[in-house]
Amino acid sequence: MSSKMSAACIFCKIIKGEIPCFKLFESDKTLAFLDINPLSKGHALVIPKHHGEKLTDIPDDQLSEVLPIVKKLAAATGGSDWNLLQNNGKLAHQEVGHVHFHMIPKPNEKEGLGVGWPMQKTDMDKLKALFEDVKGKM
Repeated sequence: MSSKMSAACIFCKIIKGEIPCFKLFESDKTLAFLDINPLSKGHALVIPKHHGEKLTDIPDDQLSEVLPIVKKLAAATGGSDWNLLQNNGKLAHQEVGHVHFHMIPKPNEKEGLGVGWPMQKTDMDKLKALFEDVKGKM
C-alpha cells in the first residue's frame, strides 16, 4: 500500500478500514466500492490508494489498474451504457479531495449522469495557437 495518505481524508479512512464500504475490488494500489449516494444502480468509485487531490498529483504507476477495474465494473453491472467521470478541483465539481473515478451506469434518460455540454464557437487561429502551445509542452 502507498505510504502517502491523509489522516483527514474520508477516502483514506475507507482505505484504512476506519470507515466501512461496500468493497468491490482491492489490491495494493487500488480500491473500488459502491457510491453511497448513487446516481443509478451500480454507481461505483475506483480510487488509487495513493492520496492526491488531483489526477496530476498521482504517480503514473499508481494509476495502472484504474481503467481495467472500471471496465470490469461496467461489465459486472451489466449495463450497455455508462459514464466514466473524474473531476479535478472544486470548480470542476470535485467534492472529495482524493482522486476518484465514477463508473456510472446509464440505464435510461432519467437515471445516471446528466451532462450539459456548453460548446463554444471556434476561432481557428486561436485554436491553432493553443494547439502549438499545448503540443510544445507535451
